[in-house]
Amino acid sequence: MSSTIEQKVASTTAEDTLKAKSRDANVISGGHLVARALKNEGVDTIFTLCGGHIIDIYDGCVDEGIRIVDVRHEQVAAHAADGYARQTGRLGCVVTTAGPGCTNAVTGIATAFRSESPVLHIGGQGAMTQHMMGSLQDLPHVDMMRPITKFSAGVRSTERVADMVSMAARECFNGAPGPAYLEIPRDILDREIDVAKAVVPGVGRYRASPKSLGDPADIEKLADLLVGAERPAILFGQQVWTARGHEQAAALLRGLDIPGYFNGASRGLLPPNDPHHFDRTRSKAFDKADVIVIVGTPFDFRMGYGKRISRDLKLVQIDMSYSTVGKNRDIDLGLAGDPGTILGAVLQAASGRLRNDKREKRREWMKELAAAEEVATAKLMPLFRSDSSPINPYRVAHEINEFLTDDTIYIGDGGDVVTISAQAVRPRRPGQWMDPGALGSLGIGTGFAIAAGLANPDKEVLCYYGDGAFAMTAFDMETANRFKVPYVAVVGNNSAMNQIRYGQIAKYGAERGSVGNLLGDVPFGRFAEMLGGYGEEVREPAKIAGALQRARESVRKTGRSAVINIWVDPKVYAPGTMAQTMYK
Repeated sequence: MSSTIEQKVASTTAEDTLKAKSRDANVISGGHLVARALKNEGVDTIFTLCGGHIIDIYDGCVDEGIRIVDVRHEQVAAHAADGYARQTGRLGCVVTTAGPGCTNAVTGIATAFRSESPVLHIGGQGAMTQHMMGSLQDLPHVDMMRPITKFSAGVRSTERVADMVSMAARECFNGAPGPAYLEIPRDILDREIDVAKAVVPGVGRYRASPKSLGDPADIEKLADLLVGAERPAILFGQQVWTARGHEQAAALLRGLDIPGYFNGASRGLLPPNDPHHFDRTRSKAFDKADVIVIVGTPFDFRMGYGKRISRDLKLVQIDMSYSTVGKNRDIDLGLAGDPGTILGAVLQAASGRLRNDKREKRREWMKELAAAEEVATAKLMPLFRSDSSPINPYRVAHEINEFLTDDTIYIGDGGDVVTISAQAVRPRRPGQWMDPGALGSLGIGTGFAIAAGLANPDKEVLCYYGDGAFAMTAFDMETANRFKVPYVAVVGNNSAMNQIRYGQIAKYGAERGSVGNLLGDVPFGRFAEMLGGYGEEVREPAKIAGALQRARESVRKTGRSAVINIWVDPKVYAPGTMAQTMYK
């Protein structure tokens, strides 16, 4: 920085300090009310890209001690707010300017909506005095955001700014969590009012606990079912981690000797070596179980809409949303409430009631499943250890799993990248698996990595991208470096949008199968070097482990993100891709 610029910055800082000291303590602007309300909601970080409509919010955040993380694209800001909510369990917040600022964030908000993540999106708008006059970047944001949020509204007076922020935040935690949108016109943000006239809900004085138990009679019914079962199984989904019910979930499995299966953010709920941890035998367990409990995940396409579960068993569903219970599939018992609260109550109700003969049969059941797990793993090992060239993507996923530590947060961003890595990567602790979720959004990785690093400064972050996904948001790796949350990026590069390519080849033949899905051969390792970090191109499977270690060492030493670009075989696809199950 030149001395002239330094002098200007110092002068500006001094002027700002003087202005701040001279402010009338009896008046407050709309932007400062936003910041005060966010602080009351426990928000300590906002993700944003600057725009003239929203700058008074920034000024308020500075006064309230709220961290402002400015990115290069609003999609990344929205994904980062989502990722921050997933990692902290608190309200995530993204602030965008009007028009394209809002539309650029739509994919991130839609991702949070399908993943049931509590994110407050605050958007700017032209002045109320210019309503319907065609002001700069004017769009019907509230109407646009309504289908992909739990709450979408505009603020019509400065006096109500804080109250409306609190109202929107409350809706983010109503039942199953989700995003809310709040539009605030520029003149309402800039206007100053008497502090006494502002409606500012008190901290913690209006919010009910979300830890709902549901009907106590249903707790007893579920306890009876689990105590009487010989071959029970439980699948834990995203909500278990979202609601921070992982400890109660683990205690139930261990206390009643039940095999557990995990999807979404519940991966890592148990360590891979726990005898109650299963992941390769779900179909077998669902075919032979006499009681299955589905916790915190809907009967959507990932579950075959419930049709893959046998009718010759007792099926129980627990969900934070009443509307999800029994949707797409009839059930024998449904409980709407907080997963952790319900699971803890069920364990208490069943405690001491499991007879020794039942427990013995369950252990035999788990031994049967464990043996099947070993067989399934053995079938995968030739792929995991493949020395083929180009590199088999299964080998990449296996090498990444071997590379993980107990404190590594793993993020998967892509199509087959996520599907294949789910067969190999075993996060060691709760909260250390992140993926796009049910919307299947590509491009989540960079925002998630930034958020994970900010929320967990003592943990390592690794993001495994497909090359198509990496190119969508990679420039915000500079943001990660700027905010001192560098991470290891691994790119599985097959120069194609390969998950879709397979379907096109299968449907239209080889001659037309590559239309609209082939990408250029890009040496992405150089991208990290451009940003001052470490980059490496890997074309031999034996060199993957060394490259990953060099990336880790460089990140720790330089404070800059590293990119390991691994050239993988474009002719290897995930089983779900070959069966086209993602569309069924």
